[in-house]
Amino acid sequence: MTDEIAMDAAPMEESPEPMQVIQDTMDQLLATADVNAVYGTHIRHGGQIIIPAAEVFAVAGFGIGSGTGTDKDGGSGNGSGGGGGGRTFARPVAVVISDANGVRVKPVLDTTKLGLAALTAAGFMLATLAKMMRGKI
Repeated sequence: MTDEIAMDAAPMEESPEPMQVIQDTMDQLLATADVNAVYGTHIRHGGQIIIPAAEVFAVAGFGIGSGTGTDKDGGSGNGSGGGGGGRTFARPVAVVISDANGVRVKPVLDTTKLGLAALTAAGFMLATLAKMMRGKI
């Protein structure tokens, strides 16, 4: 009985509203995809200023819901909830070089991405060739 009294006397902590959860998640996501994520800190080397540049991807998903229901004893209740999540990903794409001769942009070669694209293309070509050899196309 004392456990029930203690639970009734203590205020129940409410969870944040679903829209507030979504707003907080979106704020955190946008904070990571700002200009400082795209352009890195400049580096001085001799008479040059070098600025790294990145490509930033931001993905988010959210959901909210509510409902009512009854249990097998005839009691009823309702509830609601929400949630969200996101991910940001950045990869280097170029280096901006400024010197006495002007400004140049040098691309960064992403060998992993090129290798995956080559393997994917080769796989599709082999699959198409195999279908052609069997007379399916």
